[in-house]
Amino acid sequence: MDRTFLIIGAVAAFIGVGVGAFGAHGLRGRLSPEMLAVFETGVRYQMYHALALVLCGMLAGRGRATRIAAWSFLAGTLVFCGALYTLGLGGPRWFGAIAPFGGTLMILGWVALAFTRPAPPVDSASVG
Repeated sequence: MDRTFLIIGAVAAFIGVGVGAFGAHGLRGRLSPEMLAVFETGVRYQMYHALALVLCGMLAGRGRATRIAAWSFLAGTLVFCGALYTLGLGGPRWFGAIAPFGGTLMILGWVALAFTRPAPPVDSASVG
């Protein structure tokens, strides 16, 4: 197991919970419902991909595809969620045009994860 992506995923989830709480408690009433929904979408996707990074950490050592998936999830989260957070908090509208690049990286991560080598079979005679 590669602790790097396990730790990055755990930190991303930790930050996601904090940002989500900030959005739910600190931004409600300050943002329009539409912009709050944009912000919440960023939190939701950050949490999904934080868990995907933890999974990549657990699958580390199973080939290059796992590393590609992990780096794609990380970059995609930074770009996609960062753009949505910025847009939701009233940033320039052109941040909406950046988000699809992050989404594409996330999709690439899931495709790469599909090519991760499976674990070797367990010999039932040596277990237990």
